[in-house]
Amino acid sequence: MRVEIWSDIACPWCYVGKARFEKALEAFPHRDGVEVVHRSFELDPDRAKDDIQPVITMLTRKYGMSDAQARAGEENLGAQAAAEGLDYRTSGRDHGNTFDMHRLLHFAKERGRQDELIQILYRANFAEERSVFAEGAERLTELAVEAGLDADEVRTVLADPAAYADEVRADEREAAELGANGVPFFVLDRKYGVSGAQPAEVFAQALTRAWDDRPQLKLVADDDAQSADACGPDGCAVPQH
Repeated sequence: MRVEIWSDIACPWCYVGKARFEKALEAFPHRDGVEVVHRSFELDPDRAKDDIQPVITMLTRKYGMSDAQARAGEENLGAQAAAEGLDYRTSGRDHGNTFDMHRLLHFAKERGRQDELIQILYRANFAEERSVFAEGAERLTELAVEAGLDADEVRTVLADPAAYADEVRADEREAAELGANGVPFFVLDRKYGVSGAQPAEVFAQALTRAWDDRPQLKLVADDDAQSADACGPDGCAVPQH
């Protein structure tokens, strides 16, 4: 069974939602049969790469919040994150364009390190003092190496704006086609969707339902099918006549 998660590194609920989903997945009896794939979704796709500003400033300007409302919201998010065992800086964080991070996540997927990288990017953005935006390619390279990726390959990807750009845009188009207008957005086997950072219990229910509803293969054959010649792990049937 495949679970696809549309998310953005700049989205605090994606950070919290991933932890809640993983809590449900850890307890899921068929955990080893679940493939998790992270998909791209930019909350601020039109933001220029060099347009970096404090999170509180972004919230007041983009969403019309008062300064007090923005700070209270960050405190609430900090409490929600702490409840899931996550570190969260409620002040001093900044906000910027995440397109390069999404491109790197597609590269990491090819190298089998996508989940490691997205967790490191979340931690760096929400819990650490150093900015994932202001320090540019070198900071992202450092984090990608921590996730097990090759530094030179990462620099090559970041230096080429076209590298994995089509993959990011394809994910975003697909999100729109599926009706996702916000993140996190979870799609289970392309049959069930879960929107938002739901409680772990909701994810557990969704996993169970999707698993139980998987198509079951039915063989179409005559009555002698079970004795028909075939090859298997122990070798091939040898004709006796």
